Amino acid sequence: MPTGFLHYGEHELNENNLKRQHPPPPFPTVQQHCRSMQQSGGHTPTGMKNQHVNKHHHHRSHSSGRRRHLNRANTFHGINPLLSHGSNGHHVDSSCSLWKTRRYSPGFNGLHEEIMDFFNFMSPRPEEEAMRRDVVNRIESVIKDLWPTARVEIFGSFSTGLYLPTSDIDLVVFGNWDHPPLQELEQALKKRNVAGPYPIKVLDKATVPIIKLTDHETEVKVDISFNVETAVKAAQFIKSYLKKYTVLPPLIFVLKQFLLQRDLNEVFTGGISSYSLILMAISFLQLHPRIDTRRANINLGILLIEFFGLYGRNFNYMKYGIRVKNGGAYLSKEEMLIGVGSGNRPSMLCMEDPIQPGNDVGRSSYGILQVKQVFDFAFMVLSHGVSHHARAYPNKEYDSTLGRIIKVSPEVLAYRDWTIKKWGAKQYAKLESHGKRCGNLGFDQRDTSSPLSADSPSPSPVFLPSPQHHSSSSSACSLSSSSSGSDIVRPTDILSIETFARSVTH
Repeated sequence: MPTGFLHYGEHELNENNLKRQHPPPPFPTVQQHCRSMQQSGGHTPTGMKNQHVNKHHHHRSHSSGRRRHLNRANTFHGINPLLSHGSNGHHVDSSCSLWKTRRYSPGFNGLHEEIMDFFNFMSPRPEEEAMRRDVVNRIESVIKDLWPTARVEIFGSFSTGLYLPTSDIDLVVFGNWDHPPLQELEQALKKRNVAGPYPIKVLDKATVPIIKLTDHETEVKVDISFNVETAVKAAQFIKSYLKKYTVLPPLIFVLKQFLLQRDLNEVFTGGISSYSLILMAISFLQLHPRIDTRRANINLGILLIEFFGLYGRNFNYMKYGIRVKNGGAYLSKEEMLIGVGSGNRPSMLCMEDPIQPGNDVGRSSYGILQVKQVFDFAFMVLSHGVSHHARAYPNKEYDSTLGRIIKVSPEVLAYRDWTIKKWGAKQYAKLESHGKRCGNLGFDQRDTSSPLSADSPSPSPVFLPSPQHHSSSSSACSLSSSSSGSDIVRPTDILSIETFARSVTH
């Protein structure tokens, strides 16, 4: 390894981000950035300790009264979450990149191939969907016992199919109440022991009052709200864009994992919600100046690095907001102030809600500058990982380019194995029993049971749950086709960050 490498730690990145209050000078393309790193020695993360920063972060989370729950997907407990190195300078075990099952092509094409493998590896299995349906079924039975005419619907990631193994389930209950009956449902859930030893939180002062609980049988977290029509509409809106942009699901899976393992995936603790992240990704695809992102055969490695480059170092959060409706646009915050009403002001991450006019989706994401910081870091790390310099000086501990920024923790893998074994056995027993019963009665042997009532249709994820299904689907095949050779990546395919800068400021 050459001695001329530049080492970036969290302190340096903090200083750089504080200087970026206005759009920086135009940046080169991703390809030019990689070339410049070859000449200068490149950027690599370092295993520096950052006790001061960690202490400040710890204080902030407690002083705001918003304490983090233990996140089994966090691969950086007790160390700098920016880095994929341990606090003592040792590398994190590369075996955490378990989605890697082959030797990848060099450069951007290899990163594309690896993103697709990660997507297939992390996509929901049938057993994981069955487990979540079982959770919904049990909670719905409690709700129906209380209010027989109530309607329960699923929204969020379980509805769209974009959920990771540890993602929450979002439910909304519709009924005739003057005020959300939070305490009444809380008592009923406790009486039925749905959460077991886990606490049930009632957030009645939140913008959208909710009940937060953890199902004791599965450890799946559930959020329950009341009469929020916009939640269901938002899920439908996202589904429409999943059909429009076939590259969106693989990008979202990587980005969600990236934020999840750094505890930046919840508004409650200052991060950004899945809805905000998806809107940012949609806006990025809508306003891409060079590539028709509705095509399926686009290199995902390029898109991922460009996403991190845009939101990590180029987008001017101080002056501009994001709109995705009507084809998408960047608006000055003065323009957005008209939409959010005189009693409010645009937030740092200002995003117009396409479903609910006047709602600023990012207004509670008080940690957006930390999100910006880790996006910037990911841009540097991945840009180096796909550069010719990285190929000339290979790091055997980093045989996974994507593994430089994301890991899958052993706890998540163990939890997933447990889910698949337990619910696979349950589904087999259920089908066997149902088949015998139907066979004896002469009925068609199909499992027609559903955890949801007739009033509340079951979720229909856009993408099939198993990796085998993914790899055989038309969208996955067309995406994979773009990585068939190194000549696929052309300079004209690479986004000019300079062009993006101009599009933001005009």
